[in-house]
Amino acid sequence: MNLDPTDLKILQLLQADGRISNQDLAERVFLSPSSCLRRVRALEESGVISHYRAVLDTNVLGLEVDAFVQVTMRRDVEQWHENFSKALLSWPEVVGSYIITGDANYLLRVRARNLKHYSAFVLERLYKTTGVLDIRSNIVLQTLKESTELAGELLRE
Repeated sequence: MNLDPTDLKILQLLQADGRISNQDLAERVFLSPSSCLRRVRALEESGVISHYRAVLDTNVLGLEVDAFVQVTMRRDVEQWHENFSKALLSWPEVVGSYIITGDANYLLRVRARNLKHYSAFVLERLYKTTGVLDIRSNIVLQTLKESTELAGELLRE
């Protein structure tokens, strides 16, 4: 989909505030409300906007541990990828999972209430999953930048 400057501005504003009213959005991008709504619907229908969500404050919710975990699998175990992928879908502690390049096979982002909860997750679930050879944990000490917003510069050619 070709995005013009108005589409990019709409996306920027919606990323910053997904609850902005169509009226306010239209005013900010200098369109009529009906024209603005048509553009937003076109962005949704094309898949550029995949969904809307609330961003929760994990500290307020008491989730003290944020960890990135590299998982290396034993390749001699039959269907290791399928089995691991299926298992991680049932783990609420895993909030992100990625197949990566390098020495490990997967990178997981894990959230836990505290170190005891994280330790139980690693020992009772992760290490007990068939095919897991090694894990390397990196506990986040401080978050410097975290965003799901894509800057307009990234979206232009």
